[in-house]
Amino acid sequence: MLPPASSEAPAPRAGRRREEDLLRELHEFLEYNKEKEDKFCCEIADPPGKRIRLENMGEGAEDLNQNGALQQTPVADDVNVAMEISTPKVCNVCLGILQEFCEIDFVKKVCQKVNSAEYQFTSFVFSVSLPPQLSVREHAAWLLVKEEMGKQGLSLAKEDIVQLKETYKWIIHPLFSEELGVPADGKSLFEVSVVFAHPETDEDCHFLATVCPDCFKPAKNKQSVFTRMAIIKALDKIKEEDFRKHFPCPPSSPKNICAALEIQCTNGAIFVAGRYNKYSRNLPQTPWIIDGERKLESSVEELISEHLMTAFKADSFNFSSSGREDVDVRTLGSGRPFAIELVNPHRIHFTAMEMKELQQKINNSSDKIKVRDLQLVTREAIGHMKEGEEEKTKTYSALIWTDKAIQKEDIALLDDMKELKIDQKTPLRVLHRRPLAVRSRVIHTMKSEYIDDHHFRLHLKTQAGTYIKEFVHGDFGRTKPNIGFLLKRTADILELDVESVDVDWPPTLND
Repeated sequence: MLPPASSEAPAPRAGRRREEDLLRELHEFLEYNKEKEDKFCCEIADPPGKRIRLENMGEGAEDLNQNGALQQTPVADDVNVAMEISTPKVCNVCLGILQEFCEIDFVKKVCQKVNSAEYQFTSFVFSVSLPPQLSVREHAAWLLVKEEMGKQGLSLAKEDIVQLKETYKWIIHPLFSEELGVPADGKSLFEVSVVFAHPETDEDCHFLATVCPDCFKPAKNKQSVFTRMAIIKALDKIKEEDFRKHFPCPPSSPKNICAALEIQCTNGAIFVAGRYNKYSRNLPQTPWIIDGERKLESSVEELISEHLMTAFKADSFNFSSSGREDVDVRTLGSGRPFAIELVNPHRIHFTAMEMKELQQKINNSSDKIKVRDLQLVTREAIGHMKEGEEEKTKTYSALIWTDKAIQKEDIALLDDMKELKIDQKTPLRVLHRRPLAVRSRVIHTMKSEYIDDHHFRLHLKTQAGTYIKEFVHGDFGRTKPNIGFLLKRTADILELDVESVDVDWPPTLND
């Protein structure tokens, strides 16, 4: 008899019973109830043990007695023989996923690969990619069970069925958790993924493209139109009778089980922010490459990121900043805010002291840049660097030359100009990478500093996004008004420094 139902749900088992043990217990259960209670009528057309004995007889000489009759074997022995000789069939619905890939040996194989990759993680999320045709087989099984239950006056909605993927995760999660020694967490940044394939049944879903062609449209980034989502969409749309015409219910049993094609693990991105100073007039912010040819050997981005990549053991990175300076422009003062996304880092835990040491290592590696306030931040926090970017202000210092001699009083008029509005067409020097447009900008304040008859320094506080070089020389009249126009002479810029970027991010750290 089955044990009485408990009022409490049983705790998930750490492992799975072997198929042979379950088969033995099932036979014992059926035999016990057949002998003790005459309530179970088990109609078995071909008892497994006898059928296997017949299939494995060959010529059958050793299994016949002297009178040519089959030798009788006790039922218990028959079951044992069946279990010894038979090879379990591949499930016609899960294609062996629940038969072979819930075992501890497979779990250990996956975890060995995870551990060998030497990731830092405190939890994990497990993702599995099943062959898309499994959805077709699940659908067929549901139709069959629904039909049988209907004969008994019962209903079975598709929503009542637990999907195979969820079942597999329910079984495998505690096994992985025990083996890895960390909990499973759906929000974890560390992902363990397994990709299964079953080439033998790949064509199971092809009929859907004929019945529901509008569900299968080619996509540039997809190798096949038979994606899981497309198949589910088609299964929701196809009529039951049309499905049964093209696919058997129940599905046929395959010869082979699924194969685990890929076992991968990845860590979610880590974000590092700070401010950088650039002291060189021969260093671009990002790699300077034209027509595949590198113009300069390094860049601000590379001088910072190469150390972060090594420390975090990341696969790649993405660099962003609050604006950018030209290759010949220095960035002084408190520096320019920047953020670097480190993709798939193997190391993710750094103390404040370790971050400070990493900052010092970057600063010691080059005299062209310096980094400050280096810290770990969240993806969401990076938004502070970009939000309201054009409303921010920036302060510059420009060394200007004029063709005609100047006196202090000639440039004093610039000091009195406040909130000067200018219109700038996209500069000729950047027109190859930016769309043609007219942008209105504001020069908030200017303060001139006389040097000699042909040179003066101009300190400007402007709206972010102002092209300072073009404001000085006019860019052939594309920026109006400009310094040359205001001084009624030709003006050009010799040097430009960014003195401050007024973005209150990232937070300043104490030395």
